[in-house]
Amino acid sequence: MTRDGPTPTSSHSGRSAARLAAVQALYQIDLTGISPDSVVAEFVEHRFDKVVDDLPGERADPGLFSDLVRGASARRDEVDRLVGDSLTDTWTVERLEKILRAILRLGAYELVARADIPARVVITEYVDVANAFFDGGQPGLVNGVLDALARRLRNGELAAGGPADSKTNPPRLIGEG
Repeated sequence: MTRDGPTPTSSHSGRSAARLAAVQALYQIDLTGISPDSVVAEFVEHRFDKVVDDLPGERADPGLFSDLVRGASARRDEVDRLVGDSLTDTWTVERLEKILRAILRLGAYELVARADIPARVVITEYVDVANAFFDGGQPGLVNGVLDALARRLRNGELAAGGPADSKTNPPRLIGEG
């Protein structure tokens, strides 16, 4: 079930706020078909001077935000294929709820294109974003899909143990009981 809007579970850094804003931007792009460049300009010019959706915290990092929105949009087919490969055969990326799809696209993009950001950070950040929007099992799905992608894309970076370890948090994919 989707909440009315994001509610923070902790204070957001500029990078966390950029990820949250990027999810909102990809949602807007998916909903309206507006270009990524237009959405980036709108957010940077009109939304970043205000608190993002009444969330206390730092101003979103505009550089990270721009890279996430433009990069995930430009590489959409690639990230959709990666995410789709982590879903069950009965679910496609297009079947996912738009906010969930945006979260997974951005997480997959960061895992593919942002080797400067540790995989565990990417997973944790997007699970936190999912928790801001959803009350149900969606954050667990985000954890499972991004953990599986990190293990495929960044072989060796995720050592056994820790919160993203599939032995302690096995991924539950859509369609699994």
